[in-house]
Parts: sequence; C-alpha cells; structure tokens
Amino acid sequence: MTRTAPLPTRSAGTIRAVQAGAALSVVVLLVQFVTAGQMLAHHGARDGHAAGAIALHVVGLLLVVATALHARAGGARWPVVVSAAVFVAGFVQAAVGDAGNMGAHVPGALVLTVGTVWVTAWAFTRHPAA
Repeated sequence: MTRTAPLPTRSAGTIRAVQAGAALSVVVLLVQFVTAGQMLAHHGARDGHAAGAIALHVVGLLLVVATALHARAGGARWPVVVSAAVFVAGFVQAAVGDAGNMGAHVPGALVLTVGTVWVTAWAFTRHPAA
C-alpha cells in the first residue's frame, strides 16, 4: 500500500531522531575507514579501530531504536529492518575482523556502509511537518 497522505505530525520529532542517529552512524563509519587505512599503513591504529567498532555498535543500536520509534509513529517500517540488519552485521563484521579474515572483513564494511547510507539518504529526504 502506498502512503499518499502526509506523515502524521507525531512523526516529525522521530524523523529528527532518525536523522541524528543516521548522521552519527555515517561519521563513525568514516572514522572506521580512516583507522582501517592507518592500520594498512602500519601506523598501529588497531585500538582506535576497535574503539570505533564499539562506537558503531552503540550508534547502530540508537539508529534501530530511532527507526522503530519513527515506524510506531506512522513512518515507514523498512528502515527498521535495514537498520537492524546493519546492526547485526556489525557484530559479524567485528568477529570476522578480529579473526583477521580481511577477505571477508573489507566487503563486510561495504555492506555496512551501503545499508547505513541508504537509511541516511532516506531519512534526510523526509521533511517533518511543522
């Protein structure tokens, strides 16, 4: 079913939460790319990359909660599914990276990035009702 009516006013605040969580997730992902590059250049950024992974789990959970609250307020439900999948994939990604399997870890990073950017792009195309 396609929604033709504007989103309920109560979803205006929740989309702002989704936007904030999505933006934070993108920033943490960018930090992860920087620290991964430093690790490849042998600058010993493993601790920073590990801390970034923890931060990614935290902001990922915030994004899942924000998208769920937005869906409950009448917003789209698919961002909850994508955010939850990215959240779970983040733990798989951390385990694969910890095991040293870079052949799976690098493509996994791209999967996390695509999911996060997809939800972020969607969130910033929503305009909350005044």
